[in-house]
Amino acid sequence: MLIYIYSSIFLSISGMLVFALSRKHLLVMLLSLEFIMVSLYFNILIYLSELSYEYFFSMIFLTMSVCEGTLGLAMLVLMIRAHGNDYVLTFSSLW
Repeated sequence: MLIYIYSSIFLSISGMLVFALSRKHLLVMLLSLEFIMVSLYFNILIYLSELSYEYFFSMIFLTMSVCEGTLGLAMLVLMIRAHGNDYVLTFSSLW
């Protein structure tokens, strides 16, 4: 069980590191945020299985993360249609 905890910590830290270091393209930032959400889902599954609880909350969390992903992709498509690219620094409304 300890290997699952170490791998979830590694996944969370690597997702945060990619998010912090790659701030050029919006798509890469959204993908790293989704990777962080998947690692959090993995953490919730480990926690719930360790305490032998129901997995109902994890399904709610997975549903909310899917909704968050579709919102991010909709914003990406809207910004690409408006500006022509997905460079974060060219969006004057964001910075």
